[in-house]
Amino acid sequence: MWKIALVIFSACYSVQSARYLGLFPDAGGSHYILGFKLMRALADAGHDVTFVSSIKQKKPLVTKGNFTELILEDLHVDTSEGMVDTNIFEFMKESSITILGYASSILFKSSNDTMHHPKIKQLLNSNEKYDAVVMKHSHNDALKIFSAVFNCPVIILSDVGPNNLINSVVGNPNEISYIRHYNTPGNPEQPMTFLERRYNLILYMAEYLCAQYHTLPVHQRILESVINNPPEITDLYNNVSLVLLNSHTSIYTPQPLVPNMVEIGGYHIDPPKKLPQDLQHFLDDAKDGVIYFNMGSILQGKDMPEDRKKILVNVLGRLKQKVIWKFEEDLPGKPSNMLIKKWLPQQDILAHPNIRLFITHGGLLSIIETIYHGVPILAIPVFGDQPANAERAVYSGYALKLDYHGNDFTEKRLNSLIDELLNNPKYKDNAQRTSKLFHDRPMKPLDTAVYWMEYVVRNNGARHLRVGGINLPWYQYYLVDVALFVLVPLLIGLIVIVIYIKKLVKVIVNYRYRNENEKMRKKNY
Repeated sequence: MWKIALVIFSACYSVQSARYLGLFPDAGGSHYILGFKLMRALADAGHDVTFVSSIKQKKPLVTKGNFTELILEDLHVDTSEGMVDTNIFEFMKESSITILGYASSILFKSSNDTMHHPKIKQLLNSNEKYDAVVMKHSHNDALKIFSAVFNCPVIILSDVGPNNLINSVVGNPNEISYIRHYNTPGNPEQPMTFLERRYNLILYMAEYLCAQYHTLPVHQRILESVINNPPEITDLYNNVSLVLLNSHTSIYTPQPLVPNMVEIGGYHIDPPKKLPQDLQHFLDDAKDGVIYFNMGSILQGKDMPEDRKKILVNVLGRLKQKVIWKFEEDLPGKPSNMLIKKWLPQQDILAHPNIRLFITHGGLLSIIETIYHGVPILAIPVFGDQPANAERAVYSGYALKLDYHGNDFTEKRLNSLIDELLNNPKYKDNAQRTSKLFHDRPMKPLDTAVYWMEYVVRNNGARHLRVGGINLPWYQYYLVDVALFVLVPLLIGLIVIVIYIKKLVKVIVNYRYRNENEKMRKKNY
């Protein structure tokens, strides 16, 4: 009987095959994985998927539905050409203004190149029909034009948790008084001081003003260069049906989410696969355990200054544990306990029971993967959200941090931190505790993502989930106009009272002065 009920229940909530357009043209490295895993899950669920990317899959895909790749040739090379000769380790010594300007120029160039790519223009002018557009949120609002062209809802993937930029898209409240800016380090469990709240407010305001009065006008001009009489970018900006957040409350500070924001952090992680034979033997034979060292896809170990490399090699080479290090070239003087490779299957390595410690740059995907597997970390943050991610991990009790740019990056300090992480069981215990919280969900994150993407199509854009705040200008949303309406009359009244008191005091003083003068005159007389 229960089997019949299950079939009926499944039929009630099933969705006919829908057509999804996935726009991830400028996503490289780990960010490409996020887009690909999301769109493949829709194809595995039986839907028709078109995946726009600059990276082609090496092997043919077998899915229940159709998975069509639309590869934008040369786009990935063109939009990243500015970074080819850039040593990120050295570049991060530049001023914040220089770094911000450089990042903005790369993002704007990427959006412009994408919109002017012949295949994108061809797609815009096609007679294709899609039920939803799925796209990554990364200063690429011009791509939302596809929702207007194909008259379908937009689903956004945010590769980080709730933040000022994504909140404004769907009217999610910015709790500036107690939620630190996502790139700001600090203890999330302690209230911010007055100075920290002031700095937090400045960051939020600057980011909002930059987005509204610089970024969006740039994307409006991009649209006008591609399409005749395009809709206003401000109208496209908030026309979003669903935001999928690559986050979870075990990672970020808990905060309110409007109904059309859903957390799916960890959805990209697959069950562990069999390791290559050399890695399997290396890990299996490590009686004292293994330390895994990977600084991500953007940071290249070979680009580290020689003094930093020497410190790392000397400290790691003296350990009794084996070391696996993602390193992009030969390493002179490589210690006997170390295995280096240009590419490593990170998730499968972290799943091995002999992994004792993960040394990482603190990128969000690496943080999520180490939490998934319950492995403590030593974070060596370099730029972006890495310092804030590292501090959240430290305050959660499963990590220690060594600032790459700090003066205490020494052999003694590095050795002390590794020794503490390996020999104090509290870090492993806290990693396991956090992992348990991470896994304790009603549905697997990828199933959650597919359900809500189907929900949007099933309910014609799910407009009933959108909050009214997206239609309000900031001064109405934060009741600035109401506050002024109340405070201005009070201020005027206060000014009038002060002026009246001043005049009254002046009259009294003048009266007493005349009185005293009269008494003195009579006395002298």
